[in-house]
Amino acid sequence: MIEKLWKKCVNYETISYLICGILTTLVDWVSFWLMNEQWNLDYRLSTALSWLAAVVFAYVVNKLIVFRNYQFKPSHLWKEWCSFFTARALSGVLVMLMMIAMVDMLHWGEFRIGEIEAGLYLAKAVVSAVNLVVNYVFSKLWIFKK
Repeated sequence: MIEKLWKKCVNYETISYLICGILTTLVDWVSFWLMNEQWNLDYRLSTALSWLAAVVFAYVVNKLIVFRNYQFKPSHLWKEWCSFFTARALSGVLVMLMMIAMVDMLHWGEFRIGEIEAGLYLAKAVVSAVNLVVNYVFSKLWIFKK
């Protein structure tokens, strides 16, 4: 039973999704850091713009690497992109609500270590983990289904 579960859960698709998810998270975090720390944008605007950069990156790597979907007919691409963007917009709303709840309502934004907004980045880590799982489910069951 454990072997069957292992084969179902540990395969090319899940491993490549995890790797591409980590890379997508890296795109999200680096762009968030740049906008929040270097350009001094509000964390909400930084969250929204870094989310958008991550969505575009994620679409490409999920389509080509994870789900190996090589249909490039314009009508198919448009339908697929709209589905992908809609699903990511739903998870993006969840991301934004979670960030606002943790940073503003639970006051994680007040937790600092020196100059570093540690609470903000802790909230970002929690949100990133939840987002990875939600987006896999959307991608697997709705967007890139076979």
